[in-house]
Amino acid sequence: MPVKLGGMVPLTTVDYPDHLACVLFCQGCAWRCHYCHNPELLGPVAVAPLPWSQVLEFLHRRRGLLQAVVFSGGEATLQPGLAQAMQQVRKLGFKVGLHSAGIKPSALARVLPLCDWVGLDIKAPRGRADAITQIIGSDAAGWDSMNLLLASGVPCEIRTTVNWSLLCAADVLQLARQLRQAGVSNFSLQLARNNICLNQLPTQPPPAQLPSLLNQLQQIFPAGFKYSAG
Repeated sequence: MPVKLGGMVPLTTVDYPDHLACVLFCQGCAWRCHYCHNPELLGPVAVAPLPWSQVLEFLHRRRGLLQAVVFSGGEATLQPGLAQAMQQVRKLGFKVGLHSAGIKPSALARVLPLCDWVGLDIKAPRGRADAITQIIGSDAAGWDSMNLLLASGVPCEIRTTVNWSLLCAADVLQLARQLRQAGVSNFSLQLARNNICLNQLPTQPPPAQLPSLLNQLQQIFPAGFKYSAG
């Protein structure tokens, strides 16, 4: 069964480290994060589906130009055909990237051997993610997936999206320390986009402690820390 796709970015320099890539947005997600900026991908059926055959034709034409293909979402690991799609991409000579929230650890484990790089979202400090995803049990799933990813040895980056009405500076610092203790070396903090999201959240200015927080995060992750203000 081919993957169900709701869209594609044909060229990006930011979704796979140091590589020219395209991003494939898989349809469907089991979580309902307040700040989700792809709400059109949450349902199981795309409004304007992108045929897999069309994607393969595009990739054939881009061999030698693109270096990687990133499967994003929605939540790509919920697609039964993801492993097969990744294998096809690899046969064409591309590296395979994955963006995931670790919704289903067993599904992530099945495709990790086919991944060259993974960006994994961890929503909040331990015990706090369910309030962001609006799904009970999501907190444990995310952390279990992260442990699987770290144990696999696949190059990765752990990312956290923050809306300052949901997390404060102290929360982010607590999370960073938990991640570092778990073995994370590359961490990215990015601001949620409030213009297009599942639920309209209050617009909160950055906390006064932000400069100090960013400095502490850089010290916690000296090998790799990134901050994106949107």
